[in-house]
Amino acid sequence: MDTTTAPLALSGRELSKRYGSVRALAGVSLDIPPGQAVAIMGPSGSGKSTLLHCLAGILPPDSGEVALGDTVISALSDARRSRLRRDRLGFVFQDGQLLPELPANENVALPLLLAGTSRVRALESAERWLERLGLSGLGDRRPGEMSGGQAQRVAIARAMVHSPAVVFADEPTGALDQATGHEVMQILTTTAAMTGTTLVLVTHDRKVAGWCSRLVELRDAMIHSDRVHEGEEAR
Repeated sequence: MDTTTAPLALSGRELSKRYGSVRALAGVSLDIPPGQAVAIMGPSGSGKSTLLHCLAGILPPDSGEVALGDTVISALSDARRSRLRRDRLGFVFQDGQLLPELPANENVALPLLLAGTSRVRALESAERWLERLGLSGLGDRRPGEMSGGQAQRVAIARAMVHSPAVVFADEPTGALDQATGHEVMQILTTTAAMTGTTLVLVTHDRKVAGWCSRLVELRDAMIHSDRVHEGEEAR
């Protein structure tokens, strides 16, 4: 896919990663323009989660370069990568990874609180996002008091509350039934599109991938195909 004339939100160049004798990535390059929704698919062991973790600055590649705009993430120290993830990236995981002891509004407010926003302003922003995602009045509920779909909406609100440049979603519907997963993907992709946020999603489900405008498939630690969806054929 030719993105050389477009500005890049995220770029990976010749990324390689090994775990002992296992090759997880073998020279993978990927350019993602701002606002694009990209699904990364592949069989187990193909390297899709490793690619997401390298692009997100969670794992440093053994070789190659990852850049977020003009910032070379792969050249940063662990502490600076952590700060960048907190300030400029959002994350939605399969199990939500919400803090069970905190109510929904405090879970959502957490990125703002960690960045130094006052508690009052952070909670106001959190409540606005909960209302926006159909969770008005549920801010005082803890994750264990919510359905799986509600908890994932809270996770989406937490990922979006600080206006990140990129949201990374790792199997965001993996723990949900089909109908709830459909609902969560509709909310995630619509919210990302409305805010102009770049979305990078890893999934094994082609129907989930169909919510994204671009599909990248990995096999044997390398990109096997990279294409833009025509219409909504996978939904």
